[in-house]
Amino acid sequence: MTQQTFRIPASGSRPSLFVRRQPLAGAPAVLYVHGATFPSALSVGFDFGGGSWLDDFNARGFDAWAFDFAGFGESGRYSAMAEPADRHPPLCRAPEASDQVAAVLAVMRRETGQRHASLVAHSWGSMPAARAAIAEPGGVDRLVLFAPIARRSTGAAPAGLPAWNDVTTEAQHARFVADVPKGHPPVLVAFDRWAPAYLASDPEATGRTPPAVRIPNGPRADNAEAWSVRLAWNPAELTRPLAIVRGAWDSLCTDADAGMLLAAASAPQRRDCKLEAGTHLMHLETGRRALYEAVGRALKGELS
Repeated sequence: MTQQTFRIPASGSRPSLFVRRQPLAGAPAVLYVHGATFPSALSVGFDFGGGSWLDDFNARGFDAWAFDFAGFGESGRYSAMAEPADRHPPLCRAPEASDQVAAVLAVMRRETGQRHASLVAHSWGSMPAARAAIAEPGGVDRLVLFAPIARRSTGAAPAGLPAWNDVTTEAQHARFVADVPKGHPPVLVAFDRWAPAYLASDPEATGRTPPAVRIPNGPRADNAEAWSVRLAWNPAELTRPLAIVRGAWDSLCTDADAGMLLAAASAPQRRDCKLEAGTHLMHLETGRRALYEAVGRALKGELS
């Protein structure tokens, strides 16, 4: 399906932002907010077989939007990403990233004429998305968090993480399959197509040894702080309807994690949906259609 693209100009130290829209005229708008290590084209925009998640949003009656955080995909790179990583603190922390979400929501209002949109956010992306929903409740209809990161008290506080990190496709694959139960058939799909597309998301990736995509380390720092008791947003301040959708095998969003967020939230509606046979990367797996269905129902307020 034909997509529209937008470029939000750089502002201060923030690089330019790349925004994509798969339009459905007059339909309610939804914005997908990606996670910590790969951009929108490799998640909501990637066709793993039978159409992308953006296609599915359209089929369910939504005007579908997504964007790349600064330092990812087709958005601009921070100048510090060209310098040694230990010269700067982690880039793209949640408070700054939430401002990027707000900037995209402003473009959506301008282009659609709609006062508000719903947010679907994956993993670390739940933090900037939730912050944006709290800061601008009149601009957000619903918040659907796919495998969100929650506050825990078991981890150690991060110690001086560098500005950025280089991630190989081998490291991604290892992470993607780590939570699949031993002996279970593989659930990850199309990695042979996804891996080269991931490297292509960074023009300098193939010039590194080994080839690797350079990403901001702010998400990693935010996750580490969440697991050492300091979450980047306060669920008690959320006033929009909240739904959590997650895979049963997800070690990064467990029953306890979902329970923590739902118990702490002051949202008028709170729902939790745990899907069978899925990990933290369920949108890349055989169970993605069940994920699409659950998220689609949550966006329409239909989750029981």
